[in-house]
Amino acid sequence: MLPRLGCFILSLTLLCVTCEDDLSDNTRYVLYDVNPGEGFNLRRDVYMRMAVFVRKLNLDSDTRWVLVLPPWGHLYHWQSRELGHQIMMPWGDFFDIRSLNHYVPVMEFEEWRQMTGGVMDSVYYLQGYKEGWKDGKFEEKYDISDCLEEPRYQLNSDNKMFSGHFFFYQDIFAKKFACLSVQGMTRVLSKFIKSLTDQSVMLDRAENLLHDFFGDADYWAARRSMRFSAKLVAEADRVRREQLGSEDWTENTEVKEDWWRHRAGRQQGRGGDYGCVHMRRGDFARSRGSQVPSVASVGKQLAQRLKKRDLDLLFVATDASEKELKVLRDNTPGIRVSRYRPSEAELRDYRDGGVAIIDQIVCSHARYFIGTRESTFTFRIQEEREMMGFSEDETFDMLCRDGETKCEGGTQWKIDWGPVDKDWSLSKGKDYILRTEL
Repeated sequence: MLPRLGCFILSLTLLCVTCEDDLSDNTRYVLYDVNPGEGFNLRRDVYMRMAVFVRKLNLDSDTRWVLVLPPWGHLYHWQSRELGHQIMMPWGDFFDIRSLNHYVPVMEFEEWRQMTGGVMDSVYYLQGYKEGWKDGKFEEKYDISDCLEEPRYQLNSDNKMFSGHFFFYQDIFAKKFACLSVQGMTRVLSKFIKSLTDQSVMLDRAENLLHDFFGDADYWAARRSMRFSAKLVAEADRVRREQLGSEDWTENTEVKEDWWRHRAGRQQGRGGDYGCVHMRRGDFARSRGSQVPSVASVGKQLAQRLKKRDLDLLFVATDASEKELKVLRDNTPGIRVSRYRPSEAELRDYRDGGVAIIDQIVCSHARYFIGTRESTFTFRIQEEREMMGFSEDETFDMLCRDGETKCEGGTQWKIDWGPVDKDWSLSKGKDYILRTEL
């Protein structure tokens, strides 16, 4: 049930708040960014850390805390040259914003920019301690300190504000900047953030903050809220239907529209009549040498594992070249190999990030999945399969190194659904920002 509605602010979406407190007086914004070199799937993990952090800020105070979503852009693996620089892309291109909001209040960066004029009160660059762990002991702490590297933000002589790398925007500024040495979980900064009077505060290099409790119910609630955008799900469903003969309603992989109402018991035999492999190549294979199997070895492993499961259809999620894919086909006799190839128009619509998500959705619905060790892309697929209730032996297998006939599977981080019938919405007990599309 929505709270009593009063004041309205119209922009790209509708902000619904009660009039008991003025929005500008009682709402504060947390922005964040990560190391520019981090990939798409690790950035999703940092989002979960920040979502849990901001949710707990809301639970521990009367302030409305809103997490501002950092625009996507210019990631190393997004290399489709015909698309040029893929920058300043909103989260709504990839994820269902309404779904995210059911766990924690969130806002697109562009929306925050329009509301505030693009000026934040402070930005803190998170870094480690120069001396490392004192006496080899880990303790949670933070301190304002000298920057260990050349600062990413500089004071402008004209307007006396700091400018720098703000998501490729040229008109974003901060009134204050400091380096913040930090060691610990996200919770270590709760007291610090609440002690500030700033309305908009940004934490750069947020990957330096660790999960409060990795794999607990809060972790999984934040993860479950990360539903993909409707257009990407629709395209993945089309690929499954047309290339793999796969449909949710015949394969026991249907999920409830509201993620907080969905629970799936673990069950053998879910998914479509195909296997899926995430075969990571490119820089990953080059940097890890003998730790990553050759393509020929991958083919031989897959042929054996699929035959064992009476599957003769394979979907491949990969950054491999066409030459490498031919080697894979040559080493999987009797196996039909399928891959998602977007048209030029589809690529321009979904971008590289959307194409990667479509691959993940298709893999998450396969009868059997095998991944690449130490890859966050693989880990995200395993999480999707956990949320649908696939069995462990159909989800956590990994490709073995050359010469190995048997190897250890991936770490099994099993889902924690939390209390039965818990809604998770912060709006139930307090008047938080709710959002609905116009």
